[in-house]
Amino acid sequence: MRFSLVDRVLERSEQKLTAIKAVTAAEEYLGDHFPSFPVLPGVLMLEAMVQAGRLFVSGGDPQIADDPRKIPLVIKEVRNVRYGNMVRPGQTLTVEVTLRQQDETSWQFEGKGTVEGQIAVQGRFTLAALEN
Repeated sequence: MRFSLVDRVLERSEQKLTAIKAVTAAEEYLGDHFPSFPVLPGVLMLEAMVQAGRLFVSGGDPQIADDPRKIPLVIKEVRNVRYGNMVRPGQTLTVEVTLRQQDETSWQFEGKGTVEGQIAVQGRFTLAALEN
């Protein structure tokens, strides 16, 4: 199953990328999380930050980020992830990732996701090129 948790890139600079994910009631996983109180699962908030990081590395172009000929970027490390407000259907998660450090095969980011101006998720993560 492939799914995108980034609907649109709003802004990209040399150090930062800002994107959004509009959460709708049609999202299949919300039926189970939770049946009477649907919220975006925390792990998917983290995945939204990771996908934004991949987009940052690709220059903000989703076509390049999903190009199967490119070496995939995988999560190498996740640190200090904290969750705040829930994200419910009808709300928009705004994700901002900032490049902290980079070498030839890895990119370290600080990320945060907000909903209606309030922190929903924040933390640091490192993406690394997956070599065969």
